[in-house]
Amino acid sequence: MRAVDVRGWIRPCLTVAGLLAAWQVVVSVSGAPPYILPGPSPVVSALFTRLPLIASHAWITAVEILLGFVIGALVGIGSGLLLASFVGARRWLLPLLVISQALPVFALAPVLVLWLGYGMTSKIAMAVLIIYFPVTASFYDGLRRADPEILDLVRLLGATRLDTLRLIRIPAALPALGSGLRVAASVAPIGAVVGEWVGSSGGLGYLMLHANARMQIDLMFASLLVLAAMALLLWLAVDRAARRLAPWQSESLFDETGDSTRESV
Repeated sequence: MRAVDVRGWIRPCLTVAGLLAAWQVVVSVSGAPPYILPGPSPVVSALFTRLPLIASHAWITAVEILLGFVIGALVGIGSGLLLASFVGARRWLLPLLVISQALPVFALAPVLVLWLGYGMTSKIAMAVLIIYFPVTASFYDGLRRADPEILDLVRLLGATRLDTLRLIRIPAALPALGSGLRVAASVAPIGAVVGEWVGSSGGLGYLMLHANARMQIDLMFASLLVLAAMALLLWLAVDRAARRLAPWQSESLFDETGDSTRESV
């Protein structure tokens, strides 16, 4: 294994160990009872003893998050292209985008559950609504920031609008799109979990809600840890894909230097 790979594994492990130690210190110093704040040991124990139950609900939430992310990203990319290509679309869609973000997602969750039912569809719709705006806004902003001098040059060379969009504007907007996808990946679990809290028959949000009602706080925290791990894995996967999409950009947030973890071709 290369030295850079070892460093890449050591940092996350030290971070996790530090968080667990801080958690235990808070529990010990505060003297909080286990039904308020359990320590790391009972939570990890619950994670392994109730793993089949947690895994069955985690699978439901993972499907909701992934489908919501894919659909929301595709719709957001299409909307960004539409906004950048047509003035009429900007006049009609931009106010709707602002209004969609002004409404609290918690207020929309009961409506979506009422319209789409208690199954996965309402949770996927919630995730799509949350993901749609950052992807659309970032991609549209990137498309608008293409170098005007280059655009004028390619037009003088006879490039069509489609050629300009495909060869100049979209490549120039890829870093901004990558940023929007990273934001979308970090907020994608919110829509699914909020939908499960409002009404569902499965998922980590449903499991946490019922564990809390039954005072199974260790199970609730174990489910929360699994949800956090899923969100982190999604973010890392999207970050890796975004760096491959725009390799000329700077490296990941977790890299110490620009070239320290660049993969060899």
